[in-house]
Amino acid sequence: MADGGAVSQNGGERWRSGTRHRRWLENQGQRLLDFSKHSRVAGGFAALDTDGELPHDAQAQVIITARMTHAYALAAMQGLPGSTPLADHGVQALAGSLKDPRHGGWDDGSGRKMAYAHAFVGLAAATASIAERPGARQLLADITQVIEARFWSEDEGVMRDSFSLDWSQEEDYRGANANMHSVEAFMAIADATGMPVWRSRALRICERFIHAIASKHDFCVVEHFDRQWNILSDYNHDKPDHDLRPFGMTPGHFVEWSLLLLKLEAALLRNSVPAPSWLLPAAMGLFRAGTTYGWAVDGGPGLVYTIGWAHEPHMRHRVHWAHAEAITAAAALLDRTGEPEYEGWYRTFWDYLDLHMIDRAGGSWHNELDEHNRPKEQIYQGKADLYHAYQSTLTPLLPLSPCIGLAIHQGALAP
Repeated sequence: MADGGAVSQNGGERWRSGTRHRRWLENQGQRLLDFSKHSRVAGGFAALDTDGELPHDAQAQVIITARMTHAYALAAMQGLPGSTPLADHGVQALAGSLKDPRHGGWDDGSGRKMAYAHAFVGLAAATASIAERPGARQLLADITQVIEARFWSEDEGVMRDSFSLDWSQEEDYRGANANMHSVEAFMAIADATGMPVWRSRALRICERFIHAIASKHDFCVVEHFDRQWNILSDYNHDKPDHDLRPFGMTPGHFVEWSLLLLKLEAALLRNSVPAPSWLLPAAMGLFRAGTTYGWAVDGGPGLVYTIGWAHEPHMRHRVHWAHAEAITAAAALLDRTGEPEYEGWYRTFWDYLDLHMIDRAGGSWHNELDEHNRPKEQIYQGKADLYHAYQSTLTPLLPLSPCIGLAIHQGALAP
């Protein structure tokens, strides 16, 4: 075997050990970056339509701007032309026109201050700081101050979900989605600042949502709670296609949490902190639940968007981000355990994405397919999201720790 590497259950070596597969990932990443460069607008970044064009009424959005800033800061550290100006544009927008000048924090357009959006501002600020972009350190100081003062609940060990724009009214809700992305952001913030408290907070979030709750539901992640931690089993029952808080449970989130637990375990050990013994079996359980209850459960390939409380498929559309996260989780589990079944899953997910989701005619990836794997725009409009797709072309080639930004900064992608 010319490139070396471990043998997979399918025969031959691991895909990621081969130079051709690594080159394929690099080319995919470059295509995604090039497609999304059109999303720059005066005040940040805006959502593109399916053809990669800006709608006539396009306006900068906080979440998209933060995700683009993160992605182009990663690309800037790789020396990819055009990326540094876009990362700087994003930092300036998040620190300027997109920030609430009166009450502080960031309004994502929902009419509320959402923990979900602030997690991505934190991730963008951390990555841009590692990339040493102008203004990024101040942006990082600003977002961490807002998180600590407004969103972090020390008693509960989780993020509060949302407030009115003036912070006067807190929503009666606790959710897994915003907290999941906060785990990723907190690990990046810890690496960018050298402050281990952010890593400890990430662990506390995982302890509640996964170790205390999901473990008792066969590692299916319960998403919706009130502030007293009662499960809201009917939450958004009339909105199965909600983009952030759909009814039921989301198998794509199961595998996303799986990756985060492995990265957290590695981050703790890398910083000489004992890692709880439950992290690895929980990561494996989450991946198993995601594939068992989500993959091809209605007869066709792909992970369904949501399942109900009896683990039956509910919203059967396929979304690109779930498969991107499944790819990175499979790669991480293979590296962590050496079990060849995860190589099989890694190949299966990439095969599915290549044959169904990569849009070779229009560019980028289809954000959403229906239950028959045909392009659809019901949950998501257009092709607004670079973040999940681009990371799936990088994360499989990087160590589990440090965070993706610091790993690239330290040369982990060097040939």
